[in-house]
Amino acid sequence: MNKNKVITADQAIALISDDDVICTTGFVQSCIPEALHAALEKRYVETQSPKDLTLIMCAGAGDSKGLGTGRLHHEGLLKRVIAANFGRMPKVAEAATDNKIQGYNLPQGVISKLYRTCASGQPGLFSKVGLHTYVDPRLGGGKVNDITTEDIVDLVHVEGTDWLFYKATPIDVALIRATSADPSGNLSMEKEALTLDTMAQAMAAYNNGGVVIAQVERIVEQGSIKPKDVKVPGILVDCVVVAEDPEMHRMNYGVMYDPALSGEIRVPVDAIPKMPLDARKIIARRAAFELPMNGVINLGVGAPDGVASVAAEEQVSTYLTMTTEAGALGGVLASGSSFGSSVNADTIIDQNQMFDFYHGGGLDLTCLGMAECDEQGNVNTSRFGGKLNGCGGFIDISQNSRAVVFVSTFTAGGLKVEIDDGKLVIAQEGKFRKFVKSVEQITFAGKYAAEQSQPVLYVTERCVFQLTPEGLELIEVAPGIDIERDILAHMDFKPIIHKPVPMNPRLFLDKPMKLLDDLLNLNLCERVSYDPDRNILFLNLEGWSVRKPADVDDLQKVLVDASKKAGKRVNAVVNHDGCRIAGDLYDRYAEMIDYMLKHYYASTTRYTTSAFMRMKMQEALSKRGLQPHVFEKKEEAHAALGTGTAEKSAEKELESAPK
Repeated sequence: MNKNKVITADQAIALISDDDVICTTGFVQSCIPEALHAALEKRYVETQSPKDLTLIMCAGAGDSKGLGTGRLHHEGLLKRVIAANFGRMPKVAEAATDNKIQGYNLPQGVISKLYRTCASGQPGLFSKVGLHTYVDPRLGGGKVNDITTEDIVDLVHVEGTDWLFYKATPIDVALIRATSADPSGNLSMEKEALTLDTMAQAMAAYNNGGVVIAQVERIVEQGSIKPKDVKVPGILVDCVVVAEDPEMHRMNYGVMYDPALSGEIRVPVDAIPKMPLDARKIIARRAAFELPMNGVINLGVGAPDGVASVAAEEQVSTYLTMTTEAGALGGVLASGSSFGSSVNADTIIDQNQMFDFYHGGGLDLTCLGMAECDEQGNVNTSRFGGKLNGCGGFIDISQNSRAVVFVSTFTAGGLKVEIDDGKLVIAQEGKFRKFVKSVEQITFAGKYAAEQSQPVLYVTERCVFQLTPEGLELIEVAPGIDIERDILAHMDFKPIIHKPVPMNPRLFLDKPMKLLDDLLNLNLCERVSYDPDRNILFLNLEGWSVRKPADVDDLQKVLVDASKKAGKRVNAVVNHDGCRIAGDLYDRYAEMIDYMLKHYYASTTRYTTSAFMRMKMQEALSKRGLQPHVFEKKEEAHAALGTGTAEKSAEKELESAPK
C-alpha cells in the first residue's frame, strides 16, 4: 500500500537525534531547503535539541548573512563541520576559527563524490585531488583548527604513486529539495535550477539506515510524475515537507523563479553589457587570449566573470562550451545570486557527475581568481587575513584542468589605474600585496603543477607571469609600466626575469581586439616568409603562443603550405624570442618539427633568449632523436645553417608581422 509521507517541517525535524550526521543540498544561493534549515534552527533555539550534530556539505549554501546553513550557528547545535566552503555561513566559520567546533575543509568535488561512496557502502574515496595542498596530511589534512585531531585524509601509495584516501563518514539524515512530490515521496525537479547531489545524498542516508527529508513546493497526484522525471524514487524518501511560505522555496535568494534557469523554456539572451576599459577588463581581455577554440571551459566567481563578457564582446562565445561545477553545461552562465546555473543550458547533470568529468581531465581551461601567490607559484584562496573561506571546487578544478589562468589585480585595497594613449598608468597603488614570500595556505601547489607540465599563467592588469619548475617567471609587461617601480617594488620576492615582452597593445585600446582572428590563427601565415635565392624559410613566432594542441596543427599546416609553394626541401630558421609554448605541448611541438624534417625541411635551426624554452625544447627534440638546434642568438642560428649573419630581405619583412 502507498503511504502518505507528507508531514510538517516540525514533525520531520523531530526525527533528528543528538550526535547525528546530517547533509544538506544547496549550491551558493540556489536549491537550498530553507524551510528545513529554519525548522531545525527553531527546534534547537526552543529546546536545545538536537545537539552536537555533524554537518556535511559541498559548496556553501547560504547568503553569507545568516540564511541557509548559516542558521545552524547556535552554540551547541553543531559539533563538527565537513565542508568545502565556510564563507556562506560566517558565524559557523567563526566558531571553527575560535576552536568552538571541529572542522574540515575538503575539496567540493571530493565531498560530492563521497556521497556516492557512502551510498555504495565503501570505506572511502581514492583521489589525487588535494595532493601537495593543505588537504594533504603532510600539510594539515584539511583540518581547520587545533581541536580537530582525527585524521580523515590519509596519504597512500599505490603502484609507486601517491594518492589521498578520503574516509567516508556515514550519514544519518539527508535534507534535500525538489519541486514536486507525490504522496509516496517520488520527487521531480522541474522547477529547480540544478539537481546537485540530491539522489546520492538520499541513497547515502537510506542505505545507512538513516532518514531522508525532502522539501518540495507542491504535492501532485500519485503516479502523475513520469518515470524518467523522477529524480529521487519514493523508496528512498522517509518524509516530505511542503514549504508553506513561498519565500522558503525560492529558486535562489535573488530570484523567486526563472524558467530559463530551470530549463523549462529557452529565451533570447540580451547582449552582455560592454565592460568599461578598467583594470578588470584588461585582465579579462588578456585571459581571453588563452581561450581554446571548441574547448570546454570553467570560470570561477568574481574576477573571472569578465572573461565571459569579453568573449561575448569579441564574438567568440559560440566557439566555447562553458560549464559550472554545479552541473550546468552550455548556455550563458549566470552570475550573482544565480551563480552555478545557466540560461539556455544544453544539459544539467548531477554535481558529482560533473566532478567525474573534471577529475578525469575533461576541462580544457579554467580561469580562477586568487587572493595570494608566492614565488613557487602557490596560490591561496581558502584562508587569508584570519578569515576561513574554504576552497570550494577550486582544488578539484585547478589541479585537473589542462590549463589554468589565475586572474587578479596586482595589488588590492584602493588600486586605481588609468589608460593614457595606450599606456597603463598606476594612479593609486593598492594597500595590500598579493605576491607574497609565502602564502598563508596552499590551495594550488605550483611545484606540483610544474612537475605535471600543467600550463599555468598568472594574469594581472600590469604584467603576466608563467609557472616554471624554478618558480614564477615574468613574461609580459604592460606598456607604460616600469618593472622596478611598478612591479618589483610591490612584491615580496623577485620573480625570474629573462626577457619579458610587452603585453598586447590591443588590450589597452577601447575598441574591438579582433580576438577571434588570433584564437583561430587566421594571421599565422603572415609570420612566414621564403627567400628563394637562399632557399631559406623564415618563421617569426615572436610574441605568439602555443596554447592548445590545435595551435600546433595550425602552424604545421602553414609551414607545409609554404614549403610546398617553394617546390623543394627548405632550410628553416625560426625565431622563438618572446614565444610561449604551453608546458604540456613541447612534445607535440617536437613531433611537428620531426614531421617537417622528414617531409619538407632540409635543415632547421631556431633561437630564443629564453633559457627555459631552450631547455624544454632541447629535451623534447632529444626524446625524438633530433638534433636540438636551439640557439640563444639569431646569429648563432644563421651560422649553424651556413647562412652567415647578414640580414635577409625576407626576414626584414617579418619584423612588421603581427605580434
